Amino acid sequence: MDTIRTVMHKILRYALLPALVFCCAADIQAQSEMTADVAAKLSQKPLECIFREYPNKTSHVAGGEADAKLQPSELHPAFYGCFDWHSSVHGHWMLLRLLKTQPTLANRNEIIKALNRSFDAKKMQEEAAYFGKYEGAGTYERTYGWAWLLKLDEELYTWNTPEARRWRTALLPLTEKIVQLWKAYLPKQTYPNRTGVHPNTAFGLVFALDWARTTGDTAFARAITEKARAFYADNTLIPAHLEPDGSDFFSPSLQAADLMRRVLPAKAFVNWLDKYYDQKGLARITSLPVISDINDYQIVHLVGLSFTRAWCMKGIAARLPAGHPLKSRFNLAAQKFLANALPLVFKGNYGGDHWLASFAVYALEDPRKQTF
Repeated sequence: MDTIRTVMHKILRYALLPALVFCCAADIQAQSEMTADVAAKLSQKPLECIFREYPNKTSHVAGGEADAKLQPSELHPAFYGCFDWHSSVHGHWMLLRLLKTQPTLANRNEIIKALNRSFDAKKMQEEAAYFGKYEGAGTYERTYGWAWLLKLDEELYTWNTPEARRWRTALLPLTEKIVQLWKAYLPKQTYPNRTGVHPNTAFGLVFALDWARTTGDTAFARAITEKARAFYADNTLIPAHLEPDGSDFFSPSLQAADLMRRVLPAKAFVNWLDKYYDQKGLARITSLPVISDINDYQIVHLVGLSFTRAWCMKGIAARLPAGHPLKSRFNLAAQKFLANALPLVFKGNYGGDHWLASFAVYALEDPRKQTF
């Protein structure tokens, strides 16, 4: 009788398993998609902080006593809120993105009013001037903030409306300054930064390449592609099992792979990826990060890690052919990361509130619509 019972149990378990997996996958997907309600809730995060001046981390190098006493809004008249410059920049990007993709947002007029306030020609001229204000100012926000600034400009470039054209005209001096600085820096960059936080080179090059291809700057795109190949083309058996560090919001290995999917032809990318990860590393990067204290300003970075892993995995999977073992594995892992992280955007304090919503919006994007 025990044997029969055991056999029947196995039959039922394996017969029901596909249905259970399908239901679980469908449930996870439902929790990880951009809906009108999610968009409305996310939009409130940058609206609540882009004009909030304190607390603030300026990362400003003072050139003298008077300079040291300047308030954040005096240093950066457009991008002074959201705790730091780069978070303000990608908060503005997020509001633009939602305006474009969610035309029925209830707070649409409030967002337009806020963007009109920020995209002021005089303010943007002052923002551009900051990068030559003191010795070494040309390295400010290199390259993380630069990357988000170009993503912001790209969003405006691809939106043919009177408001977008006016806002992009105002932003142009700052965009031109960042592109100038990046073109001067790229040939000098001998080694990539493989960190899991702001200076990560692969992340910056991804957004810069997207911008260059979208706007038709072929020389810049070619320079980025060549540098990406020099940095990452020969990388094999990357030690992803050592990820993450305690305050990472990037996976260094996935960011590089997200770049290389843009740089290499499809078949060459598959060959590269097959030599890039081992099973130990794959197991590590597809596991949910542990968030021990969501109110800690550094530990909360690990919530962002779920979003960046998700967007990298979705993009990589979209580039892989049907039947490749990582295609389904990465897609399922991405949905798991999104379903886990999205509710956490609304459960912490200002340490996450000032930036996480932007990461959520980008992670919820369809990677097939991204630039190649």
